[in-house]
Amino acid sequence: MGPITLFDKSFLQSLNIDESVWFDHHFLTNVCPMFYVETLADLDKSVREGRTPEQEVGIIASKFPEMHGSPNAHHAALSLANLMGYPVPMDGRIPLACGRPVKTDDRTGVVFDRSPEADAFARWQRGEFREIERLFARDWREALRTLDLNQIAAGFRAIGIDGKNCKTLEDARAIAIAVAAGRDKPFDRMKLAILFLGIPPERHRSILERWNVAGYPPLVEYAPYTAHVLTVEVFFQLAIAANLISADRASNRLDIAYLYYLPFCMLFVSSDRLHERCAPLFLRKDQEFVWGSDLKADLKSLNAHYAALPEATKEQGIMSFASGPPKDGNFLVTRIWDHHLPKWRRIRDEPKLPRDPEKEAALVKKLKEVTKAPTLSPAEVDFDLHNPDSLSIQRFVAKRKGSWWQLPKDLEVSEEKD
Repeated sequence: MGPITLFDKSFLQSLNIDESVWFDHHFLTNVCPMFYVETLADLDKSVREGRTPEQEVGIIASKFPEMHGSPNAHHAALSLANLMGYPVPMDGRIPLACGRPVKTDDRTGVVFDRSPEADAFARWQRGEFREIERLFARDWREALRTLDLNQIAAGFRAIGIDGKNCKTLEDARAIAIAVAAGRDKPFDRMKLAILFLGIPPERHRSILERWNVAGYPPLVEYAPYTAHVLTVEVFFQLAIAANLISADRASNRLDIAYLYYLPFCMLFVSSDRLHERCAPLFLRKDQEFVWGSDLKADLKSLNAHYAALPEATKEQGIMSFASGPPKDGNFLVTRIWDHHLPKWRRIRDEPKLPRDPEKEAALVKKLKEVTKAPTLSPAEVDFDLHNPDSLSIQRFVAKRKGSWWQLPKDLEVSEEKD
């Protein structure tokens, strides 16, 4: 499990199956909602000759990072929660949705059942599509595209934004940051955030009441994640107005939405030129942008490196011989690990404790008890949800994918898929 990595559809689409195996294996991937929406959008597009839209989506789905992919909660839900006083960590961790609290006789836990997104991608690989998914993705796309530009212009004027002096993307970013950090005209700034996020009217009063109790601090202090989303939105609108970003390419709004999820990764990999230009402006100092073609080429080299191993070694499963990237050789993946996980070489060299089958069996039994425990009601939760005894994320991993045994060839697979 490697560095936490946000990726876009253009990058995953560029990989072949074997390259996608190594991307999934060497990175802990943030599967953000925009990737889901972009993939389903292909069902409404014309595709290359000889393929149906369903086949095109199935090809993308076959590369879905099933082993280490973690679906990120939607930015709108996170922003609303942030405005209501719930902290949203912005230090690279992936905020997961729909965890359910459970409790056994001696353990507390939070269980993240297999995500709807993972289930959907598994079905899409088999060519199974549901109309509700098409409609859902269409609604998400429309929510991103449908903004009242007159209201936005009025909101900008109310807080004194003038895009005429915006000559560069850096200028647009500086103005956008000032919007989220400003103390004057606080209600106009909050109104702009609510407009961009599409928060329903019935929520406005509770948001404003809580903000009132706090003394109307700037958004960047009161709700940092909401401020980040607002900053990206203002930046984009200013860049469009100043012709720094094309208004003719309809997909730009969807592409820019990936930047909402930058706080939840260590690196962002994309093959999109808009991302290449804009994403570095919003990255923390400990983050990096990786051009998709560069990482694809390196994954191809890694695949060739591992392919040279004896068949007996490969049949043990990739975890047995590739717990980390190669220590030797000029691999980009290795350099990324060295930068973001500097202790990985030392940890990998530490002597491994001998296996104790009895203890392992007991641990598996306890984990199964936790994952199968009934969900607690809010009134029954008497422990810190941020610090349970165990955290379980349910996945279904194909035993073999492309040319590779992801799990040992001789491993007996449970029909329960757990």
